[in-house]
Amino acid sequence: MKRIGLICTIIVIVTGVLAPAAFGQAKLAQTGFNFLSVGTDARATGMGEAFTTIEGSSTSLFYNPAGLAGIKTFVDLSMSQMKWIADIKYITGAVAFAPWDGRYGVIGVSFMTINYGTFNFTQVAANDQGYVDVPGMPAPNAYVIGLGYGRALSDQFSVGGQVKYAYQSLGQSVVPVYKLVADGTTGKTRIDTTNEVRDYSIGTLAFDFGTMYKTGLKSLAFGVAITNFSQEVKYEREGFQLPLSFKIGLSMNMLDLVPGIGEDHSFYASIDAIHPRSYDEFLNIGGEYAFAKTIFLRVGYITNHPDYDLTAGIGVQKAGISIDYSYMPHKIFNNVQRISVKFAM
Repeated sequence: MKRIGLICTIIVIVTGVLAPAAFGQAKLAQTGFNFLSVGTDARATGMGEAFTTIEGSSTSLFYNPAGLAGIKTFVDLSMSQMKWIADIKYITGAVAFAPWDGRYGVIGVSFMTINYGTFNFTQVAANDQGYVDVPGMPAPNAYVIGLGYGRALSDQFSVGGQVKYAYQSLGQSVVPVYKLVADGTTGKTRIDTTNEVRDYSIGTLAFDFGTMYKTGLKSLAFGVAITNFSQEVKYEREGFQLPLSFKIGLSMNMLDLVPGIGEDHSFYASIDAIHPRSYDEFLNIGGEYAFAKTIFLRVGYITNHPDYDLTAGIGVQKAGISIDYSYMPHKIFNNVQRISVKFAM
């Protein structure tokens, strides 16, 4: 068992050192499907999304699928709702099953839907306004469906992965198409213009991978996750990548270091180093204080982010049902609030 732990430690450390170099590139903001980068779970966002090493919930499918291995109940269900910037609405959910007490692993299903709201579509026209309204166009939308699996390979080491299908529709566009055609009367060529309706919808497979290692030093845990790994996709000429992200995290119940503190109190401190594809690296820092495993107070801080930094949240848990709320002040748009409900049995 000690040999397995040593090997696992070497693997995660080597991965943590080499992965940034492997994925290092110029930060050109050339990613698409960026709705995949937005966190919706109220517990995680209340902790500044420092969630790579927080296990035991179906929401691990959105952060580190290795965390599924920590689920102790037969079923774990979570649902979240959020109004993002510019009235963009998110609804996400996940359910995980751990048959036979998780001896053969935990399987989970996740989904995310995004509603971009109502749009007024127009088309270029030769009138005083220069355009006409085009009713009946489908509104932009997006969704993600994922299937994940996590398993504990030992008492200390767990792994997980998820395959998901991500789809985004940017609606339709009426595009003028110019063609050279022969004039049957004069025998000369002329430019003929027609309008072509193009559908800007595309879907692709993406993959998440993760590991988690409990060091044996009190409750100190170490984790690595790679999310949104996929092939390049494109709508027209220019291709783009999904928002690939590499994360390394640490967490620990800091009250383990204080003698005489009973199980009625815990304070988990967590920190994640994030290496995204399209912008600068940053840190997610979070804390969660729990009293009697019933009342939860959370706070988080995100460094080097252009849109937000501080987060806060609160949660209540009783009889396998949890209700969580988080609040995130936004530097430019309206402040963001999230609500999540969880059920475990």
